[in-house]
Amino acid sequence: MQFKGTPASPGISYGKVLILKHQELVVEKKQIQDIESEISRFESALIKTKTELEKIRNIAFDKLGQTNAAIFESHLLVLEDPELVDQTINTIKQEQVNCDWAFSQIAKQFIAIFEDMEDEYLRERASDVKDVSSRVINHLFGIHQHDLSLLDEKVILVTHDLTPSQTATMNKDMVMGFLTNIGGKTSHSAIMARTLEIPAIVGLHNLTEMAQTNDFVLFDGSTGEVYLNPTTDLINKLTEKNKLELIEKEKLKSLIGTPSITLDGHKVELAGNIGSPNDVDSLLRNDAEAIGLYRTEFVFMDRETMPTEDEQFEYYSKVLKNFQKPTIIRTLDIGGDKQLDYLHVGVEMNPFLGYRAIRICLREKEIFKTQLRALVRASSFGQLSIMFPMISSLEEFLEAKNIFEEVKKEFANTLNIKLGVMIEIPSAALISDILADHVDFFSIGTNDLTQYTCAVDRMNEKISHLYNPFSPGLLRLINLVIKNGNAKNKMVGICGSMAHQKELVPLFLGMGLHEFSMSPMHILSTRKIIQGLNFQECKELANRVLALGTAREIENTLTQFLKQKFN
Repeated sequence: MQFKGTPASPGISYGKVLILKHQELVVEKKQIQDIESEISRFESALIKTKTELEKIRNIAFDKLGQTNAAIFESHLLVLEDPELVDQTINTIKQEQVNCDWAFSQIAKQFIAIFEDMEDEYLRERASDVKDVSSRVINHLFGIHQHDLSLLDEKVILVTHDLTPSQTATMNKDMVMGFLTNIGGKTSHSAIMARTLEIPAIVGLHNLTEMAQTNDFVLFDGSTGEVYLNPTTDLINKLTEKNKLELIEKEKLKSLIGTPSITLDGHKVELAGNIGSPNDVDSLLRNDAEAIGLYRTEFVFMDRETMPTEDEQFEYYSKVLKNFQKPTIIRTLDIGGDKQLDYLHVGVEMNPFLGYRAIRICLREKEIFKTQLRALVRASSFGQLSIMFPMISSLEEFLEAKNIFEEVKKEFANTLNIKLGVMIEIPSAALISDILADHVDFFSIGTNDLTQYTCAVDRMNEKISHLYNPFSPGLLRLINLVIKNGNAKNKMVGICGSMAHQKELVPLFLGMGLHEFSMSPMHILSTRKIIQGLNFQECKELANRVLALGTAREIENTLTQFLKQKFN
């Protein structure tokens, strides 16, 4: 059976399917006869949950340190709370009801009590009870919830969608790839797949209904082709293709240590995008010259409380210590398709146009200041630049800068930290000449800039054809930002997925872009392109392209230019 989706991360993979499905459980009240048997069933579920939590705690301690493992220690304490356990057993006995209903009712009472408390620490315990009770009830229903950090065999994940936190915390050694029903090339799960160098295809519609756990699947992340329970001939064909791609990848290693410079001596910087300190290995392996984007939102995800200043300092300083090259760290960019359970943003009609990123930080100033303190402290370990996301006006940048200056005064000795903005809103692009007088650098976030410029939801498959990187209006905006940055001698980079699109590399080079920042896996192939180009010819190409009126004309012109250069 063959399927076609949207290529998200290159690579060919063949393996066993693991279906991930979220089930909404309805707990019904039932009268029972055998009380002792029901109590025994409850106690068995407690034991299974305890074993599960202890395993997760030990893995968290080994991989993430004592601070993160402490979350699961608190979950174990909840599980062993005599009030919670004894009241459930008493309810089973006195009302002669099923244990899952009795436990869910007692857990709800505990959650309500904690949520009403004035003390912030105690209020946060409500989320511990929610998590633990969910685990216990799943065991009572006989449902096995897959914790992706606990995978112990190699699988290909098939799911409706993967959250950014799931992607960030999965056991990467055991995930050979993933396939999702929804999503586009710029969905955050796709971006993370490229960062982690895991093959992936998105937008497969109903694959979760067609496939079953323990089926076998073969797919090509470069073409979007998926084969469920494939024939031996197909396996052999794609296996051979994979061998050739691996040979080409091996050849690219000869470019490690060579400069990202054109034939006529124009040098640019090839940087990497990362989501966690663990991604530094990929940067070093692929010879990144800088970090153009460190997405700090993943520090805040997959946890139940806001990270402390010390916890954030640990993450940021680890990256700066281990990389020792220029590093741009983006402040918290939550909202849109990235949500935090403990930060109650509320339901929004248009979340991508709503309360997110810098808008949250300027309103929740203590959250912002805590992150800035951690960043200032970490700056002593490397070459740090701080970038503010979703800036739409000069007023927003100046307010953010003032808060930064307030925080900076708290420290006796601070290094020179550069401040920049992510250009991803058209209003910011249009006033980039004004912004350039106040910032140290620009980084163009092409994923959201495309979405906002073309008025296209980048997660909506029905209009994905309108999400076009060759849009004349989009490319003119990008050129305007680069031109205005260059006029004021400010560094301009691109950190969206367009940075590594091979057809666009000569165009951005000709526009005068300083830094191309991308998933580390694309750095060496992009360097190969740059080393085969002539800067003067690229400038002439840019002038021709910016005069064209349709996306198709632009794509054809750029494709033809590359063919002439490399065929």
